[in-house]
Amino acid sequence: MLSILWVLFYKYTNVSVTPMMVIRKLQSKNEYVIKHQWVPLSKISKALQLAVICSEDQRFISHHGFDKKAIEKAMAEHKLGKRLRGASTISQQTAKNIFLWPQRSWIRKGLETYFTFLIETFWSKKRILEVYLNSIEMGDRIYGAEAAAKFWFNTSANALNKDEAAAIAAILPNPIRFLANPPSGYIQKRKEWIKTQMRNYGTLVLKKE
Repeated sequence: MLSILWVLFYKYTNVSVTPMMVIRKLQSKNEYVIKHQWVPLSKISKALQLAVICSEDQRFISHHGFDKKAIEKAMAEHKLGKRLRGASTISQQTAKNIFLWPQRSWIRKGLETYFTFLIETFWSKKRILEVYLNSIEMGDRIYGAEAAAKFWFNTSANALNKDEAAAIAAILPNPIRFLANPPSGYIQKRKEWIKTQMRNYGTLVLKKE
């Protein structure tokens, strides 16, 4: 019951701090100043919204929290001897970032599944994307789209163009290691791939509450 109330609370309340922020601060040996500013989804460019969907979860609009096709593909590749890659959806990442701790374990994965089900039940896709884009790590001590836009490109989240949005989306798998600006050769390739996916995806339409 408390977990449901927690999820309902964040349906209407902006997320000011996440477990990841707290853990990073506790782990830091030096002063840890977080850059984070919540903005509504309407103030985050459509380019960034589309870029992260194309990068992280292209079936975000249609699935109910879990991408069965992505999971099956990851498992098939693993059986062929390839490294097991993540198949977490934006909904799963949001559940983990807001309600849980980052370290991998079967317990955390089980709770992640539970909270993913809850947010898919009680939140709209629009709200899930809004919370996701305002809470994920987008650089060292950088959390959320507004802080990332200012840090990487000296602009607002609302003003990000397609190239800038793709650059930020490209570093999401490891935002501590990679730079959105200037990008390494690897990030540049990822950025161009994301831009191609954005062109192929078409117009992003999120249902209202």
